[in-house]
This record gives sequence, structure tokens and C-alpha cells, in this order.
Amino acid sequence: MRKNTIQHTLTVHLREHSSIYLFITVLFLMGVIFGAIVVNSLNINQKQDLYYYLSQFFGQVSEGKHANSIEIFKQSYFHNLKYLGLMWLLGISIIGLPIILILLFLKGVVVGFTVGFLVNQMGWKGFLLSFVSVLPQNIIIIPAFVIIATVSVAFSLKMIRQQFIKRTNEPVFQLLTRYTFLMGIVSVVLVFASVFEAFVSPGLMRSIIDVVNK
Repeated sequence: MRKNTIQHTLTVHLREHSSIYLFITVLFLMGVIFGAIVVNSLNINQKQDLYYYLSQFFGQVSEGKHANSIEIFKQSYFHNLKYLGLMWLLGISIIGLPIILILLFLKGVVVGFTVGFLVNQMGWKGFLLSFVSVLPQNIIIIPAFVIIATVSVAFSLKMIRQQFIKRTNEPVFQLLTRYTFLMGIVSVVLVFASVFEAFVSPGLMRSIIDVVNK
């Protein structure tokens, strides 16, 4: 019975917000494409400087001199948590709606730029490195932020309707409780992404770097 209730709730949620999910997903993909395009707009000196720092980082990873896993986990998790908290705050502020969209777009730009730069500078080796350093944790992080952005936008739109159009009679407290509860669930899910980034990715990166350097 409980499983059917959860499934029904998810089905209703997806049906009600399908257009927002589509818009948010397209917006994120546009950010990824834009980030990849930005790589080609860099001049040679900028690319060389970035590649130098990137080589230094990969060298440290290969030698095991990167920050310890606990510190990486803390930095990764609290960075994602701050991003999540900002979206939650913007969602309840009503006027923060466009900023939520900008934040998600920028998230896509960062992913697109990172992968694009690695591939641009290192070819298939860069693709392999991005596959183990960027992709794994983002398999969790990207859907999490798409969901949060969608729910934040939906909540903000409901608040706008309540304040200015009066088309819904659902209590604000009930909406806010569900909104905050979902944020809590996503914050727990992000723990797994940070664990992977801190404890698994460095080892995978080390293995790939050793392979491509042979």
C-alpha cells in the first residue's frame, strides 16, 4: 500500500511539473553546451595557464599528494549543500525565481567547460579523465539539482499565485513543509555523491593518469 502511495505521488508530481522539468533540463544542457563553447573562445595563453595548473593537480593526484579524503568530502558536500540551501531560500523568496535558473545554467557551464577543456587539451586521455573525475558524482548531483531547481521554481510560482492571483487555497505552511522535506531528502542523497568524489574518484583518477602517462 505504501509503495503504491509513493508511486502515485511521484506520478502526480511528474505530471504536474513535466513542463518545468523539461525547461530546467533544456536550460542545464544549454549551460553545458555554452561551457564547452567557451573553451574554444580562450586564447592560447589562457589555455596554457589553465593546462599548467591542471597538470600540476594531476601530478599531485598521481603522487598521492592531494588533500585527504575527509577534507575533500567536507568541501564537496558543504559546497553542494550551500548551493542547495541557496536554491531553497530563493524558492521561498519569490523574487529569486530568475536567480534559480541562472544558478542551474552556471552549473551546466561549469560541467561543460571542465569536460570540454580536458578533451580539447588532452584528446581521448582528457575524455577518460573527465569520465572518472567529473561524470561519476555528477550522475547523482545533476539530477538532484534538476529536481531541486524544478521544485524551487514550482514553489515560487505557487507563492506568486497565492500572493497575486489567489488561484490556490492550499495552506502556505503545508507547501513549505513539503518543499523543505524534499530539500532534506536531496541533502542526504548528495552525501553519496560527495563520498564517491572524496573516496573513489582520486583512486580512479590515479589509475587513469598512470595509464595515459605510459
